[in-house]
Amino acid sequence: MEEKRRSFLKKAAIVGAVSTVATVAAVASSKSDAYDSNGVVVGHSNKKEILYKKTKAWDDFYRTAL
Repeated sequence: MEEKRRSFLKKAAIVGAVSTVATVAAVASSKSDAYDSNGVVVGHSNKKEILYKKTKAWDDFYRTAL
């Protein structure tokens, strides 16, 4: 009885280790290159990104901030 239990536990441990390795390998191969920069999606866009537009409100803000 004890022999059967030990062989079952050995087989279960081997199957668990193999399935873990297979899962990790599948996840590693499925990652796309678009998410390689700290979770920020990197791509090409036709749109121009405008971060600052000179307005009276911004002039007032910068004048008081300095």
